[in-house]
Amino acid sequence: MSASDAFLTAFFAIPPGSSTGHSHGRRYVVSRIELAGGRSHKLVAHELGGGDYISLNLYLTRNSGALLRPCEMPAEKVVEFVLGFVPDPHR
Repeated sequence: MSASDAFLTAFFAIPPGSSTGHSHGRRYVVSRIELAGGRSHKLVAHELGGGDYISLNLYLTRNSGALLRPCEMPAEKVVEFVLGFVPDPHR
């Protein structure tokens, strides 16, 4: 699945490394890691105090553009999460 511009903007607004924030009324701890010189990205999110889990890979390719690869869950779930995620402010 190709990633939309809105998805990419929201994805790269999530701070690299570990952070906390919320999406659709739920709080999460999120880890976003860059690999392969920025051509590959991994995001994992765990709901704080709940059982929800989000996992995806994003590949930035020359020929096919940005490719979203959810890990064993529907693409709609990860897109909804990323578009709705608001990181906590840094203190």
